[in-house]
Amino acid sequence: MDLLAEVAEDVNRVEEELRRQILSRVDLVERVSRLTLEAGGKRLRPAFIALAAKAIGNPFEEERVVKLGASLEMIHMATLIHDDVIDDAKTRRGKPTAAAELGNTAAILSGDVLLAKAMSVLASDADLTVIRVVSTAVETMAEGEVRELEARGDFDLTEAAYEEIVELKTGRFIEACCQVGALIAAATPSEVDALSTYGKHVGLAFQIVDDLLDYRGDKAKTGKSTGTDFREGQMTLPMIYLRETLSDAEEKIARHRFGNGASDDEIRMIADWMDTRGAFERAENEARRRVGIAKDALKALRDSHSRQVLEAVADYVLFRKV
Repeated sequence: MDLLAEVAEDVNRVEEELRRQILSRVDLVERVSRLTLEAGGKRLRPAFIALAAKAIGNPFEEERVVKLGASLEMIHMATLIHDDVIDDAKTRRGKPTAAAELGNTAAILSGDVLLAKAMSVLASDADLTVIRVVSTAVETMAEGEVRELEARGDFDLTEAAYEEIVELKTGRFIEACCQVGALIAAATPSEVDALSTYGKHVGLAFQIVDDLLDYRGDKAKTGKSTGTDFREGQMTLPMIYLRETLSDAEEKIARHRFGNGASDDEIRMIADWMDTRGAFERAENEARRRVGIAKDALKALRDSHSRQVLEAVADYVLFRKV
């Protein structure tokens, strides 16, 4: 992402910090962490911290951006390791997952170590407000994952319930990253609120786009098979919108195959229905609406290049392909 050039140095330093943090006296822990780290990623969470801090316009300690950026990225990495076990995922970003390479037990326990390391880095920062923000976000994210599990197989899940799940598991963590950046730069309460709103709605848009990519993404780019959500019985926004257009006979077919071993041909049929009946377009419009709310929130901040980059990042979320 060229638009993140402004924080490229910060993100590179976070990457170096991550390589230091994953070192362990236990070889298996280090191997699991290294597999996850080397699978790559956009490192958006540390980037949000850096951009939010810069957008405030006050002097701040750059080392805190690096340390806290690494902490929140390690939390994210731990959730990915655990998610891959839960989903029985063999690849992520086109590379073997830690669970596939080293087994579920090794992945789960090493993910726990990575989360503990993240908490240690967070504690060393010693800012109680930051600690509260991040710990609350981690609690909320975990609850969101459990709520998503509760909803698995529910073909009748409402749009409001879906929104609750994605806010808990995705929106609140991106919100926390932006809050942390604001707090590092001694932002005013109104500035913290503005960046919190921005982060939450960018996070919601990010998840909606992720759900769209599940049905129409390029496997060569995403590293994932299409239709995973449908196969696993996970109701997402494109399917919620499609559900409203189904005839009784079509709904019977979709309901029966939902979470019940749908074939590639059936996934292609579902995706084609989503395309031709406007479900994709409606989901895109909802993601676009969330991005609009996020960008409007930034108007509470002084105009700056960093604020403009945050706006551009929000737009990027709409058009990403991986």
